[in-house]
Amino acid sequence: MPRQYPLDRIRNIGICAHIDAGKTTTTERILFYTGRIYKIGEVHDGTTTTDWMEQERERGITITAAATFCTWKGLDGVERQINIIDTPGHVDFTMEVERSLRVLDGAIVCFDAGNGVEPQSETVWRQAERYNVPRIAFMNKMDKVGADFDMCVQSMHEKLAANAVPIQLPIGAEDKFQGVIDLVHMKALVWKSDKLGTKYEIEEIPADLLEKSKQARAHLIEKVVDFDDKLMEKYLDGKEITEQEIVLAIRKATISGNFCAVMCGSAYKNKGVQPLLDAICDYLPAPSDLPATKGTDFKTGEAILRNAKDSEPFAALAFKIQVDPRAGGRKLTYIRVYSGTLTAGSYALNSSKNSEERVSLLLRMHADKSEDIKEIYAGDIAAVIGLKNTTTGNTLCDLKSPVVLESMHFPEPVIGVAIEPKSKSDEEKLAVALSRMAEEDPTFRVRTDEETGQTIIAGMGELHLEIIVDRMKREFNVQANVGRPQVAYRETIRDRVEIEGKYIRQTGGRGQYGHVWLILEPSEVGKQFEFLDKIKGGTIPREYVPAVQKGVVEAMEGGILAGYPVVDIKCTVFDGSYHDVDSSEMAFKIAASQAFKEGARKAKPVLLEPMMKFEVVTPEDYMGSIIGDLNSRRAQVTENEQRGNARAIRGTVPLAEMFGYATTVRSLSQGRASFNLEPSHYAEVPRAVSEEIINKHASASATK
Repeated sequence: MPRQYPLDRIRNIGICAHIDAGKTTTTERILFYTGRIYKIGEVHDGTTTTDWMEQERERGITITAAATFCTWKGLDGVERQINIIDTPGHVDFTMEVERSLRVLDGAIVCFDAGNGVEPQSETVWRQAERYNVPRIAFMNKMDKVGADFDMCVQSMHEKLAANAVPIQLPIGAEDKFQGVIDLVHMKALVWKSDKLGTKYEIEEIPADLLEKSKQARAHLIEKVVDFDDKLMEKYLDGKEITEQEIVLAIRKATISGNFCAVMCGSAYKNKGVQPLLDAICDYLPAPSDLPATKGTDFKTGEAILRNAKDSEPFAALAFKIQVDPRAGGRKLTYIRVYSGTLTAGSYALNSSKNSEERVSLLLRMHADKSEDIKEIYAGDIAAVIGLKNTTTGNTLCDLKSPVVLESMHFPEPVIGVAIEPKSKSDEEKLAVALSRMAEEDPTFRVRTDEETGQTIIAGMGELHLEIIVDRMKREFNVQANVGRPQVAYRETIRDRVEIEGKYIRQTGGRGQYGHVWLILEPSEVGKQFEFLDKIKGGTIPREYVPAVQKGVVEAMEGGILAGYPVVDIKCTVFDGSYHDVDSSEMAFKIAASQAFKEGARKAKPVLLEPMMKFEVVTPEDYMGSIIGDLNSRRAQVTENEQRGNARAIRGTVPLAEMFGYATTVRSLSQGRASFNLEPSHYAEVPRAVSEEIINKHASASATK
C-alpha cells in the first residue's frame, strides 16, 4: 500500500509550554479547524480530546503526552498531514515532554501573553535545544487582562537568549483583541462575528498600526536575510524582497534552530489558530528537511547514518510505553520511524537488547482512539502492539541492518513514599501495578528498603506520585496505604583517601582470601561513579577486578552516613594480593566493599539534598510575608521582578522544606499567589540539619 502523503508533506510537531499557557486548548482548536473533530471541547469542562485520562479531566491538567493527527491545506493550497503530540506543562511530568521532543521535528511553544517566559517555559525550551528541535512561539491568551505582546518577546530575549522575531503583531489586546497583522503579506486578519472562529476577514492594516507594522517587517527581513547569502546580497543592493522569498527565508532560518518566529492569538477565543496552522506548514520542517539520523553499529560501535527515506533499512525509536486499561491491558509501544518501512505481522530487531520482536498490529493514534494500519513509513509516528521486551528509548530496526539510535535523557527522581497493600489480596495486584507503571514511566522507580522491608516508590514530585497512586486504584483496583513523602537525599565525599581492604577466612577446607588497595576521591558533579583499574604486575588477577567494582557499587548503594546512595565518587584499584587456592570473586567483592565503607568514612562524607528552583507570583501586598516564609525554609531569593501588577519571586530552596507549601502560600496570600517548583541540583546539607537526619537514621536502625 503506497504512502498517503509524500515525506515532504508530513509534519511531526509537539505543543509544549508552562502549565496553564493553553497547550491543550490550542490543540483542541487545531483539531476542530482541520475537521478532525466536530465539536470543540474545553479543559475546564473536562471534554478535550487529548486530555482523555480521568485524572486529566478532573484536574484540568495534562499528565500524559497524547498523540493525534490531522490534515491542513496551507496558503500554497497543498494539503499536509500534521502529527501532533500535546505535552504536559507540569514539571512533575517533564519526562513526557523530554521523550516527545526527542522524536519530533518541530514544536509550537505556547506562552501566556500576560506572563511571558515562565519557569517551565525555560525547561521546555532547554529540552528542545538539547534535541535541536526547530520552534515557533505562540503568544496565547492575548485576550487576557495584562496581555502584553512586546513584553513577551522581550522576555524571550532576556530569559531564553532566543533570536525571537515577530512575524505577526496583535490588533488590540485584552478585551479589545480582534486579530493579527501578518507581517509577511502585510495584511490584517480580523475575527469578527463567527463565535467558533472558523472565518476571518483579510483587511488592510489599520492606519494607527501601519507605521509599527512597516518597522516590524523591516526588522523581520533584516533578521532572516542572515540565513540566506543570495537574499543578503539582494537586501544589501536595496532590491525588493518578495513575499515568497521571505517565506522561504523564514523556513530556512527556523529549520536552522537559530531563529524563532513569534505569533500571537487567543485559542480560547478562537482567534489566530488558522495562521498558526499555515505557519506549521510553511516554516516547520518535514522529516526530509532534517539531517540524517545518527546511530551506531551495536557490534562494532561504528557510526551509521539513516536518511529519512522509505528505501533505506528500517530504523525506529520507541519513545513511550502505555498499558491501555480500556483494551484489556494491551501494551502499546509508541514509535517514531526514522527510515524504511514496517508492516503489521512482520519481525523487527530490538538492537538495544539484541532480541527479535514480532509486530502484531500497527495503530495510528487519535488520543485514546486508534485505527489499524497495514504499514508505516519513514517519518511516521504510530503505536505497535505485540512487542514483549521493548522499553522507552530502545531502537527497533531491520533484522539484517542493525543500528542503535541515540536514546533519551531522564532525570533522577527526587521524592519517595513508602507504600503497602491494605489487604493480602492487594499484595499481588500491587506488585503487578507497580511493575506496569515503572515500565511506562522511566522517572518512576520502585525499590525495597533493605532495613525496613518497605516498598518505596519514587518520582518527580508530590503530584506525580499522587497520580500514580490514584491510577493504581482506578486502573488496577489496588487499595494501598501511602506514607509521608521522603526526600531522595544522596551522600558523597570531600577528601581523597587510600584504603586497604582484607577479607581472609580460614575454615576446615578451602578458605577465602581477598586483598585490595583503593583510592577514593570526589569526582565531577553529575558523574555518579567512575572506576579505574590501575593494577600493575598482576597483583590482582584480571578476572577479580569486576568483583572489586561490584563490591564498591553495592557498598555505595547502602550509604555511609544515613543509608542514602553515594554519588560523584572516583574509585581506583591500584594494588592488592591474592592466594592461588583461596581467592574468589566473592572474597574480593567483600574486601572491596569493606575498604569502601571504611575509606568513605575517613574521606569527610557529607549529605546532599535536592534543591528546587521556585517561582512565586504574588500581589505586592503579600510579598513581605511570602519572602519571610521562604527565608524560614532556607530559600535563597535570586530575583524579585515586577510582572504586571504582581511580583515574581525566584530562587532556590531545599525540597525537604517545601512539602505542603501549596496550602501555606494560599493562606499567606488569601488564595491569590501561585507557585512553581522544578528540580535544579543537589547541594550539601547544612551541618545542623545533616546531624538531625543522621541521628534519626541511627535511632531508626537501632530500634530494628
